[in-house]
Amino acid sequence: MDLEKLILELFAVEGIKFGNYTLKSGIEAPVYVDLRVVISYPKLMVEVSNFLWEAAKKAKGSFKTICGVPYTALPLATCISVKENIPMLIRRKEAKGYGTKKLIEGIFNEGDGCLIIEDVCTSGSSVLDTVQALNSVGIAVTDAVVLLDREQGAVDMLKYENITLHSICKLSHVIEVLEKHGKIDSDMVSKVKTFITENRFKPPSSIDQLPKKVLTYGERSELCTHPVTKELFKIMHEKETNLVVSADLKTTKEVLQVLKKIGPHICMAKTHIDIIEDYNPEFVTQLCEIAKKHNFLLFEDRKFADIGNTVKLQYSSGLYRISDWAHVINAHSVPGEGVVKGLKEVGLVKDRACLLIAEMSSLGNLATGDYTVATIKMAEENKDFVVGFISQKKLCDDPTLVHMTPGVKLECGKDSLGQQYLTPDEVIGRRGSDIIIVGRGIVQAHDIVKAAKAYQQAGYLAYQQLLP
Repeated sequence: MDLEKLILELFAVEGIKFGNYTLKSGIEAPVYVDLRVVISYPKLMVEVSNFLWEAAKKAKGSFKTICGVPYTALPLATCISVKENIPMLIRRKEAKGYGTKKLIEGIFNEGDGCLIIEDVCTSGSSVLDTVQALNSVGIAVTDAVVLLDREQGAVDMLKYENITLHSICKLSHVIEVLEKHGKIDSDMVSKVKTFITENRFKPPSSIDQLPKKVLTYGERSELCTHPVTKELFKIMHEKETNLVVSADLKTTKEVLQVLKKIGPHICMAKTHIDIIEDYNPEFVTQLCEIAKKHNFLLFEDRKFADIGNTVKLQYSSGLYRISDWAHVINAHSVPGEGVVKGLKEVGLVKDRACLLIAEMSSLGNLATGDYTVATIKMAEENKDFVVGFISQKKLCDDPTLVHMTPGVKLECGKDSLGQQYLTPDEVIGRRGSDIIIVGRGIVQAHDIVKAAKAYQQAGYLAYQQLLP
């Protein structure tokens, strides 16, 4: 079977459809590719796998195993494994909570190379999720093969991560073949081409440029137009700290005592106001006084995640009246842009700011892949109120957006509830984040001031080592 016939067969079984569709990222598209239907057509599935194996021969790196991106590419990888007698690995969506608790199933040795098999690529995020899972157990990945490249940035996104993507066909070629055979008209072709052009994902920095100069916190403060980030970077520069303490304590006395002691060493204090057992309005007054005295900002970790009107009321009203005192709040992007619009109606007029939760530190969380990509786009479209991200790494190169990473300890590890810890050097130095968020490592320390100083010095040293 030649490629043109394959495209026509995929169209015939509705693996490629045209109309109005909402993609997983939330973007409206005139074309939808759903190759899950291929499993119901064994001969077609075998043909697709044959094309993928031909593309695999272009791989520059060596590989001893293959791994299909879950779930659609798993049967395709299985066909290749059986026919070509090459071992296959399976990546779980999350590690098992019982037995061996493996994330990667199969037989392998540390240092082995693996080829990624995928059906469709848009931003490349699903491939990267699989690459990271394989890397975590010592498996190297240099190449990935995909049936259809939607031409929306996957090649460059993966190239940025040193992964070469080999595609069987591109979306532009698919629509040309379908138009040629009278399956779609010229208007639809034009719509799809416009969609491709207007919805491209970009890697964190240009592939062809030299690395950009690392800006100091002071220089970034000068670039910021939002008063909160301008002030935050100024504090970080003047106090020489990129440390946020998570004051997750149950009484007003405990919170105030901790912040009085460690205030000189932090740029921001993160609260969970709804766990305070003896909350009273006077507590907020005292909280603000301590923040002013020691020059740090207040971040209420409310994680808003409802429709616009509800979050608007949660932010401005009720017992805590968060918008009256918290410089920064955060929100999940899962409800869509309405959550930002609702919060913005309250916070914008008060010079407040919002962080979007793009990634999380807990094991098995779902804030990955296309969800993260869509969250970045939402932030970039609302920069008058959204000033950055809660994330596990640097997500974009905009120096006016701040990246804050939770789950930080001086030593790597995890707790009994799946919280995974990273070191300040890993978070700031290797992953490119701006701020470390530390909770139990400080508030449960025998000497909280000594602990705060240790984290302040570790985080700031990691930042200084990035500077020219």
